Amino acid sequence: MSLSYVYAFAMVMGFALAGASGSLFRLITKRRISFELVGAARPVLFLGVVVLMFAGPAVIMRNAIRGRLIENRALYWLALSTLIAGMWSFLAGITLINGLNGWHG
Repeated sequence: MSLSYVYAFAMVMGFALAGASGSLFRLITKRRISFELVGAARPVLFLGVVVLMFAGPAVIMRNAIRGRLIENRALYWLALSTLIAGMWSFLAGITLINGLNGWHG
């Protein structure tokens, strides 16, 4: 298997983890995950910070797409946000893969 397939798999796993953790946070707390957790209660704040470690790419992409469609931000902001979210999801995917590998192997 080519190394580029492993990198792509890690990135896809990171994006899937971002979406799943963001959805789980919304299911538990009834509020959308966001980088703005200022007024949240302590349990929600703690859970939000932990979840944001993995859900960050989904939040970045949601904000970038909304900024492009609603606020008509420049296209390079969307491209830069996609690059940042892609790198973040790659690192989260590598963390997930290494964690699963250590768990079973």
